[in-house]
Amino acid sequence: MTNSASPKGNKITGVYCQIFGHNYVVSKQITRHIKEYKCTNCQKEVTTAPNGKLEPLTSRLKEINYEVHKLYQRRSKRQKKQKVA
Repeated sequence: MTNSASPKGNKITGVYCQIFGHNYVVSKQITRHIKEYKCTNCQKEVTTAPNGKLEPLTSRLKEINYEVHKLYQRRSKRQKKQKVA
């Protein structure tokens, strides 16, 4: 049996997640549809994939989510200004 716990987690929480499943909570909302999740037990991070499923959060996906978040924020600000005017 391999341990899937991250360096921040310990073996007990890793085994718990393997048996009972992860307890994901939203750690960061990128857009209305894209979110980053973190397991409260083993600290594993995942994100929403384009097909709607959860994928492990890699450094490449973190960069992509960061850029998407910046674009989304700029677009939201622009739309708010147009509604006011």
